[in-house]
Amino acid sequence: MTPEKKSGRPAVIEVLRAPSVSAYISANVLLYIGLSLQVTTLAKQVYDITRRELDLGWLGLAEFLPIALLVFVTGTVADRYNRKRVSQMAMAGELASALLLAWYASTEPTGVFPIFMIAILYGSSRAFLAPSMRPIAAAIAPEGRLPQMIALYSTVWTSAGIIGPAASGFLYSASPVLAYLVGSALIMSAIASFSTVRVPPTQRAASPTGDVDKDERPTLRSAIEGLRYVRRTPILFAAIALDLFAVLFGGAVALLPVIAEERLGVGNIAYGWLRAAAGIGAGAVALLLAVRPLRRNVGKWLLVAVAVFGVSTIVLGITRTYWIAFVAIIVIHGADMVSVFVRGSIVPLVTPDDKRGRVSAVENVFIGATNELGAFQSGVAAAAVGVPATIVGGGVFTLGVVGVWWVKFKQLRDVDRFEDLKPS
Repeated sequence: MTPEKKSGRPAVIEVLRAPSVSAYISANVLLYIGLSLQVTTLAKQVYDITRRELDLGWLGLAEFLPIALLVFVTGTVADRYNRKRVSQMAMAGELASALLLAWYASTEPTGVFPIFMIAILYGSSRAFLAPSMRPIAAAIAPEGRLPQMIALYSTVWTSAGIIGPAASGFLYSASPVLAYLVGSALIMSAIASFSTVRVPPTQRAASPTGDVDKDERPTLRSAIEGLRYVRRTPILFAAIALDLFAVLFGGAVALLPVIAEERLGVGNIAYGWLRAAAGIGAGAVALLLAVRPLRRNVGKWLLVAVAVFGVSTIVLGITRTYWIAFVAIIVIHGADMVSVFVRGSIVPLVTPDDKRGRVSAVENVFIGATNELGAFQSGVAAAAVGVPATIVGGGVFTLGVVGVWWVKFKQLRDVDRFEDLKPS
């Protein structure tokens, strides 16, 4: 009998009734609306100042470098210290970056170097937030409900991906300062909501003698354990590496300011809705997965979803019609949500709790942060060969990666049910 029939309530309602889950979800709603509003505004402002695709790439690199350079520090901090406090400090850093952007926008800037410096602060804060906040979802989820929790969490940030960018188009047209200030207010509200979440202590691994040493000092060996664990766990490595290449070479969203203006001929508000289309596609699929999560053949669904991602990216690169581009972005991010759901369920299920922070830090570099590295790659490639060739080439490369993974990584392809996955 399924969990839904046992309780008489849908699984999503069961998840939301769990202690601290509602506060955690509310905090993420507010945080990601604020951040998506800020990121959308930032990309548009940079392009409006310089009119160069390459600067969109430099912006992505400025956000990525801190996450990559701090990977061994952030994961260890998340596993050795109070994850709630680390998350709160990281959110405070993101709030500071939003306020600094509002101040700089008020000066009517003509240069982007200060923006890149603020982006480094934002990237550093995000580097600590992801590995400390993501494991909290697994810690507070009701027993046996982690896939529903992941789908619900995904629905949150994809919904934010609709509201934030759509609002950015209107707010940016009024004033970039106003857009950043609204984003700041949302991040402040997220910090307040998150303060009410009760997070259980991290489960420490036992030593060979059976003892748990809570005062063990962080070491380099401990810091790189997340990377080593990913490398020696084939399913984990294959899932993360698959999304790494798809996100890195299929990152067309970074070029949307250029696509909107030069290929589609639309203004700020239409550009905002193009960014929102990503959230519409991902949010619709995330909501569907929250109600009816995948139960069988999850490995094959992951590979098929990434293939659809690649095909839709090619369509986006070819078209010059606004509504086709809009639909293509919806499909791209709907397919990406299936990938996020499957990977987001696999990672915590095959990772012991005492390593989740370090594994999440590695995942954040190879998946989350590669959005920014992908933006850098797309910006450089677009400056060299043009926007259409960059986007189409990324889609073709993604399809090639799916073919290789289907043949090479049978462990991932043959994953049937999430219930079969256990930490190694």
